[in-house]
Amino acid sequence: MSSDPWGRVDDAGTVYVRTAEGEKVVGSWQAGSPDEALAYFQRKYDGLVVEIDLLERRVRTTDLAAKDAEAAIAHLREQVDAHHAVGDLDALRTRLDKLTEGVEKRREERRARKVQQAEEARRAKEELVAEAEELAGSEQWRAAGERLRALVDTWKGLPRLDRKSDDELWHRFSHARSAFSKRRKAHFAQLDAQREEARQRKEKLVTEAEALSGSRDWGPTAAKYRELMQEWKAAGRAQREHEDDLWARFRGAQDVFFQARSEVFAERDSEQRENLARKEELAAEAEKLLPVTDLKAARSTFRALNERWDAVGHVPRDARPKVEGRMHTVERAIQEAEEAEWRRSNPEARARAEGLTGQLQDAVDKLRDQIDKARAAGNTAKVAKLERELEGRQALLDQAQKGLQEFGG
Repeated sequence: MSSDPWGRVDDAGTVYVRTAEGEKVVGSWQAGSPDEALAYFQRKYDGLVVEIDLLERRVRTTDLAAKDAEAAIAHLREQVDAHHAVGDLDALRTRLDKLTEGVEKRREERRARKVQQAEEARRAKEELVAEAEELAGSEQWRAAGERLRALVDTWKGLPRLDRKSDDELWHRFSHARSAFSKRRKAHFAQLDAQREEARQRKEKLVTEAEALSGSRDWGPTAAKYRELMQEWKAAGRAQREHEDDLWARFRGAQDVFFQARSEVFAERDSEQRENLARKEELAAEAEKLLPVTDLKAARSTFRALNERWDAVGHVPRDARPKVEGRMHTVERAIQEAEEAEWRRSNPEARARAEGLTGQLQDAVDKLRDQIDKARAAGNTAKVAKLERELEGRQALLDQAQKGLQEFGG
């Protein structure tokens, strides 16, 4: 009989393997010596060890599916449990048990990861739906449309959820896109209608503008063109293919009229520049009357200059305020001199001014006396109040005295 720590061969050629449960028959060996029998079944054991090593490595380093790993483990376990090898079979069972635990743990991890991925996908799709529903009410047609298309691409890249949840979210997502598309379609349909209406209105405006282009009634026609331009702006834009052509016709009609007017006005402007030079000479003569020392002479001279002024024709519009302002300055100076002369010769006005001045002087003196008494009594609040009142009365008094001086008093 031959034996080693894990097996033996009896005299009849039966091979046994030692396990925790006792000896198990491995098989019968009649082809050679007992040592050869043990060596043969030990090689079988080594083969099992190699297969378990390979399976452990595959589970540890590859993405081997759990069901495939479990099938391989079951196959190896059948071989181990069949006791057709000599070696530490209990150790192999222990390794297979650990391997089974590892595969189960890996399955749980994958399951948890799938649950997490599904939850992340759900949140991502809910966010896409929320954004799509917000965009459904947007009027940024181009930007919102492009964003919705990008959201569809993002949706396609996300994992599917359970059928019910995925269908519900997709229904909301699709409904938001449809609502936006419907609103956009309605908007552009309305825009097309508005542009067609604008085209028809502008066709009429062009017809009117072209009919006026030959007019020589400069003022009213220019005003009419301004009205047509306001109507043109208010009409809105026509379709792109019509807008430029209509504008060219409209503008061309105006150019014909305004070019003709410019030629006529150029001649008129030359005459008006000559008139301006004459009025500037008259204004210079009038300015020599300042300051007014002899009111009667100044008034007579200015009246004569004004008659000559009126006889001169129009001057350029942009120069009119300045040259007329020079004459008005002289006229106001003469008027102020007349008013001053009237006040000096008006005894009633002088009497009223003297009376008002006296009343204000009495009020000021009274307030000063009250301030002195309040200060002596130590009533600072009353002093402050009376001083403010005195300041106002003193200002009125100064003004009245200045007016009185104008009467020569």
